[in-house]
Amino acid sequence: MEELNQLIKIRRDKLDTLNTLGVNPYPYGFEQNEFSQDILDNFNGDENKSVTIAGRMMSIRLMGKAAFFHVQDSKGKIQVYIRQDKVGEKPFDVFKILDIGDVVGVKGTVFKTRTGEITILAETFELLSKSIRPLPIVKEKVEGDERVIYDQFADKEMRYRQRYVDLIVNPEVRDVFIKRSQIISAIRHFMSQNGCLEVETPILQPVYGGATARPFVTHHNSLDMELYLRIANELYLKRLIVGGYDRVFEFAKDFRNEGMDRFHNPEFTQVELYVAFKDYIWMMDFVEKMIVSVVQTIYGRSTIEFQGQKIDLTPPWRRLTMFDAIKEYTGYDVSEMDAEELRKTAVALDLEEDKSMGYGKLIDEIFGECVEPKLIQPTFIMDYPVEMSPLAKKHRNNPKLVERFEPIIGGKEIGNAFSELNDPIDQRERFEQQSKLREQGDEEAQVLDDDYIRALEYGMPPTAGLGIGIDRLVMLLTDSPSIRDVIFFPQMRPEK
Repeated sequence: MEELNQLIKIRRDKLDTLNTLGVNPYPYGFEQNEFSQDILDNFNGDENKSVTIAGRMMSIRLMGKAAFFHVQDSKGKIQVYIRQDKVGEKPFDVFKILDIGDVVGVKGTVFKTRTGEITILAETFELLSKSIRPLPIVKEKVEGDERVIYDQFADKEMRYRQRYVDLIVNPEVRDVFIKRSQIISAIRHFMSQNGCLEVETPILQPVYGGATARPFVTHHNSLDMELYLRIANELYLKRLIVGGYDRVFEFAKDFRNEGMDRFHNPEFTQVELYVAFKDYIWMMDFVEKMIVSVVQTIYGRSTIEFQGQKIDLTPPWRRLTMFDAIKEYTGYDVSEMDAEELRKTAVALDLEEDKSMGYGKLIDEIFGECVEPKLIQPTFIMDYPVEMSPLAKKHRNNPKLVERFEPIIGGKEIGNAFSELNDPIDQRERFEQQSKLREQGDEEAQVLDDDYIRALEYGMPPTAGLGIGIDRLVMLLTDSPSIRDVIFFPQMRPEK
């Protein structure tokens, strides 16, 4: 810490020197007309082409009255050659004061050095922002007259806390978030091309619902009432189906007051879609087409690599009922078991269980621990027990099950979908069953929403619903091992 404070003091002294020289270390703007990678890609030998770039200095090599340095902008990095006799004595004196990490603007012409590196010969040079804090972890090392950076900024804790530094010194991280934006745009385009209307629904809700999770609670002063950050946008989107829209979707920030791990962040993004007059079979076909369309749009192929596994997303995906999947991967046929038998099976499988876990929770635990991680190639797990799905329609051939599926890829579910329950009487009974689970200690059981039931009483057409976790999908499509790698600013414990 003492060394860091000393480096900051040296840079603060340089800031004072710049002010004494009449140099504004934080000017108001700069007109750039090119980016580094575009210059590198389009150079055709024309050494008279004038360019203007702006970015952060990432290396400096002084050679008396000349110097080479690299400028990193939003698209890449390019070398600049600066000479005192070209830019002038005062600008060059200013340059010699600067440090790695400072933001500069350069105007000049493009040429190729004797070693073959495409370079900008600076004609004018301007300081755009003086950095007074050296890039942490990454060190500045003097080798002869050259100051270079070394030691990768790899500490996960610091990378997530100081994402701005992570983006500076690990440019490949920026590529992940560019891909994230492209994935969202591709989904949005696919939805719109298929006649779906993008809408917005409330984040602050008087009754939370649409998923099994604990909410974050806040207080509205004017109304003197508790409100909840939404855990899902499902119930409001289905109100819009009642209102007459046929296809609605929303990219939503949702919030669940639960544990954090490499697949869970308390604040996360999902897209939900509801389509009138369709069922879960139709939605399976839609999901296959959408995911492979997104991958082909971004990568030009239908295969991906995830954590060392090659995954082929070409439809059709495998379709397997939950009970059949459990039997296939554990050897236990749980289709006719009651809660007590399931508890014994969980114990036999060395799974953690407690007395508050009912039938649905036990099935979920067995599947999640023993089956899901083994499903690497895209698979639809379908036909869940009624107890696990209070918002899904009962199966047309088996009233003990519901018409629900989850797409699972790379050993983790990335979404959830139903033939939506539109019988208001059945829905009220399901909510009441959830209330009993809450009384037994299940804090994630759903709460009764009278207004939603009232909406159903006006009549909701047969509807297929879908939720896709954007963060998990981005993890999959960018080969990222943790959800924190695909969220700019993941939730963290306070710094000491």
